[in-house]
Amino acid sequence: MSAIRDVVIVGGGHNALVAAAYLARAGRTVTVLERQGHVGGAAVSERPWPGVDARLSRYSYLVSLLPRTVIDDLGLDIRLERRRYSSYTPLPESPDRGILIDNADAAATAASFAHATGDDGEAARFSALHERVAPLGRALFPTVTAPLRRESGVRAAVGDDALWEAVSGRPLGAFIRGALATDVARGIAFTDGLIGTFAHSDDESLRQNRCFLYHVIGGGTGDWDVPVGGMGAVSNELERAARSAGAEIRTGAEVVAVSPDGDVELADGERLGARLILSGVGAAVLDGLLRAGGGIGTGAARPEGAQIKVNMLLSRLPRLRDTSVDARAAFAGTFHINETLSQVDAAHDRAAGGAIPDPLPAEIYCHSLTDPSILGRALRASGAQTLTLFGLQVPHRLIAEGAADRHALWTAAERSLDSVLAEPIADLLYRAPDGSPCVEVRTTADLERDLGMVGGDIFHGELSWPWARDDEPLETPAERWGVSSGVEGVLLCGSSARRGGAVSGIGGHNAAMAALEMLPV
Repeated sequence: MSAIRDVVIVGGGHNALVAAAYLARAGRTVTVLERQGHVGGAAVSERPWPGVDARLSRYSYLVSLLPRTVIDDLGLDIRLERRRYSSYTPLPESPDRGILIDNADAAATAASFAHATGDDGEAARFSALHERVAPLGRALFPTVTAPLRRESGVRAAVGDDALWEAVSGRPLGAFIRGALATDVARGIAFTDGLIGTFAHSDDESLRQNRCFLYHVIGGGTGDWDVPVGGMGAVSNELERAARSAGAEIRTGAEVVAVSPDGDVELADGERLGARLILSGVGAAVLDGLLRAGGGIGTGAARPEGAQIKVNMLLSRLPRLRDTSVDARAAFAGTFHINETLSQVDAAHDRAAGGAIPDPLPAEIYCHSLTDPSILGRALRASGAQTLTLFGLQVPHRLIAEGAADRHALWTAAERSLDSVLAEPIADLLYRAPDGSPCVEVRTTADLERDLGMVGGDIFHGELSWPWARDDEPLETPAERWGVSSGVEGVLLCGSSARRGGAVSGIGGHNAAMAALEMLPV
């Protein structure tokens, strides 16, 4: 066994890099082990099509939960661009009308709501809903890089017991239906609860509520920003910060077993020793590694993702059926497709019955409108644009049980998208030098195979409430910081950690803080 380090981190995702940077800056010896040929995990930028000068955020694509504290502490040179347009939503039954939410023009937004829905009051109700949930972000987001607070204290800080009960005590559907009058506006509000999450609006598990909460508290405002240079620019900066602080980062280093006493075994037979092990892999993956190391594991359940992601390069933006809206405005924010509340609930029920949703609820983003730098000069001059589609209510079981495959899911996504456009999306796909269309379909099976995300779950498991129960033990550093794996000597530093999920660095920050408390001076 080589010399003992203070910390060995298994997995080289963005959270692992955050933890490594903090620990190395504190003077600790730390080694990051990543089985792939590069670090960053799902937060990377790549060129999917040979010969095409387009760098896409292939998996993760927007940033909301990355705290300013982490950016400032680590001296990260990251630019995040705010999108002027929040969303555009064509009516599924009449796509020649749609709702354009313009963050810079409340009057235009109100007129758009009224024109699309025929309800002069829905825009005001939608705005009121946004204001109603705003205290959650203001109270909760400053706590995510501090030791866990008790539920009663957080509830008091929010200062609205009715809101607290509506979001954390009963299914979110009732809250949304009570706040808004139209099916389409209800869907716009509710889809924040379905990103990577398979749930009905009235699901008693409240998993949709937890997903919704994380989406509305980011940055204290709930705004989701585009990282300039793509998501890879974020991971590149984190890698730079970790290396410059003195962290050792090894790629092509596959871990096959770990033990609570600090023994880490690699696929090539090398063994490393550590005073503490941090796990940047999912809890279910860690469970297998501990068992392979002769331990009892964490007992983590096998998670299930519920999405399809399609990356596209278009020769130009599609034409809309709604001629009153500029396509550049419609595609600059989140473009909702067949995502009314009744549609997403019907899609859930259909998928729960073993079939692909029809129509498939989805939302699309055109990152190149906000950040043209991800395209080469010639592509920009030609008018080409990227398009990312994120499909909802597609549980991994559909693929695992043979009810769906890549082709069938892309067909469903294409059909759903075409239903609201004025021309087929296939006619606009940019062609690579070999003549192939620039479209890439990533399923939950791809995430499991390529990134080790069991079940294709982008959150590495069920999201947790970002607070501790009043009766929950918070005696150890691992418990206080929400990074306990249940196995002494092993901390969670990835998305499986409490308050983990999305590109946030929160799991890495909190694991580093706990580790610094635990390591001998």
